[in-house]
Amino acid sequence: MEETISLRELFAVLRKRLWLIVLITIIAATVSAVISFFVLTPVYESKTQILVNQAKNDQELYNTQVVQTNVQLINTYNDIITSPAILDKVVTELKLNTSAASLSSQIQVTSAQDSQVAQIVVQDTSAKLAADIANTTASVFQKEVPKLMNVDNVKVLSKATLAENASPVKPQPLLNVAIAIVVGLMVGVGLSFLLEYLDNTVKTEQDIENLLELPVMGVVTTIKDVPKATNVQRPDITARVPQRGETFGS
Repeated sequence: MEETISLRELFAVLRKRLWLIVLITIIAATVSAVISFFVLTPVYESKTQILVNQAKNDQELYNTQVVQTNVQLINTYNDIITSPAILDKVVTELKLNTSAASLSSQIQVTSAQDSQVAQIVVQDTSAKLAADIANTTASVFQKEVPKLMNVDNVKVLSKATLAENASPVKPQPLLNVAIAIVVGLMVGVGLSFLLEYLDNTVKTEQDIENLLELPVMGVVTTIKDVPKATNVQRPDITARVPQRGETFGS
């Protein structure tokens, strides 16, 4: 037997369990806001840019082959920047209480397609330390490239600066709350339909028709108990026996 359900029944289920959906949504949004504002530690981001470009000769102003070589080298440089050969020196210079592997997880190197500019992005719980790590990484990399690649073609294009009122890049409380609201609604709706599916009790005449596939011929309404009356005066039903010589009605 194939069961079908109409949109009206779907909306009826949602209306019936509306309190549950709203409750779960409010709880999810509240938990997300508390965690975002009071539990998670703010993380700040700082960026510096390096330019991969070899020195030009006086007779040669522009060489397409050299530019293409520099672009291809950026992918190699991205791996070198996050390698222990560079980050070990960064840790030593800044006297960081961490390892090169742990520091590597805080650094991301990106570059646009066919661009000679690479961007070193550093995230840390301290805005000042994030800027220091970004600048020191770029400086150390510039010094070590000639030793590692036998090519001196890296220049620091822009240094990371510390803003007066630096804003954290994460967590983003409003975004987290919005996501929690969506997830809460999805969970609430799913749980409502699950509870409705597991509820096999018979509550209405329509449930009986659907279950037995027979029309309902009649319905017996619920009869409430009538409370017993108290302090009711009974009528006087005693009769006086007529005396000798008396008749009824006299």
